[in-house]
Amino acid sequence: MPLSRLPRHSRQLIAYVFAGGVTAVAHYSLLIGLVELARVDPVPATLAGFALGAIVSYTLNRWLTFDATHSHAQATWRFALIALGGFVLTGILMHLFVDRLRLPYLLMQVVTTLIVMVFSFLGHKFFSFADREGA
Repeated sequence: MPLSRLPRHSRQLIAYVFAGGVTAVAHYSLLIGLVELARVDPVPATLAGFALGAIVSYTLNRWLTFDATHSHAQATWRFALIALGGFVLTGILMHLFVDRLRLPYLLMQVVTTLIVMVFSFLGHKFFSFADREGA
């Protein structure tokens, strides 16, 4: 069945998962490379990965996932605000999990990613891209 025949919310979810997968590959590649090859601490390394992932995520989600009603200029600052929230949440969670609790950084990045993914989806759907209803 072609994607165009699926209900709108199903298409949107599929596109969001795809964009999230590509974003995660960019984020985790930089994170692992910085920690394992450059010996950077996991928290700053994950924040660098988050920043790269935010660029990838904005591009893919604006293009594939959400039928944006805001102009590119309006969506950019809105996206940046939600991304900043995700960045701060990532830093806090990873600091707690890795620096304070001494849990494995990669496993805790997966947990953090899942938490931030929910926060980000809702923020982008209802704020960043002001998704059109009924399309």
